[in-house]
Amino acid sequence: AVENGIVLLPEDRKQQGLLLHQSIEFNVMFSVLKKYAKAKFVLDEKKCADITTEYIKKLRIKTPSMKQHSGNLSGGNQQKVVLAKWLATESDIIIFDEPTRGIDVGAKKEIYDLMAELKKQEKSIIMISSELPEVIGMSDRVIVMCEGRITGEVAREELTQERILGIASGEEVRKHEK
Repeated sequence: AVENGIVLLPEDRKQQGLLLHQSIEFNVMFSVLKKYAKAKFVLDEKKCADITTEYIKKLRIKTPSMKQHSGNLSGGNQQKVVLAKWLATESDIIIFDEPTRGIDVGAKKEIYDLMAELKKQEKSIIMISSELPEVIGMSDRVIVMCEGRITGEVAREELTQERILGIASGEEVRKHEK
């Protein structure tokens, strides 16, 4: 998927998104190590440091140093490190699975702002969220599933909690079948 420009910010960043006992720099560069190797096994350390510093600034990751272990960061800053790791790949499709789970309100706003910025850069975003206000507030369109099947699609101008829940529960589908 990564080779085809598709990346995933997993729901469980601590188990699937980060190497908690490694530095921010290691986590950011992990997905692009081949790209920045001078020879087969020698990294361009200056380039790695420059890229990590760029993402720390761009994503406003609060840390004393890029050498800080990712496990010592707040949930919101950990989420930003996962995002930095995947942005470094220059992928075009970013899947956010529960992007704001376990982070504070301020960090949520920052994640939403980052998603809006990615959209402006013409990146495609797929957001998976169990929080309906988040889905309604962030989406241009919503694909609704019921019992493992796609049961409907709702455009931004028609997005309401009632409409989404009606499709998700199968009620709206049953109404149209009658």
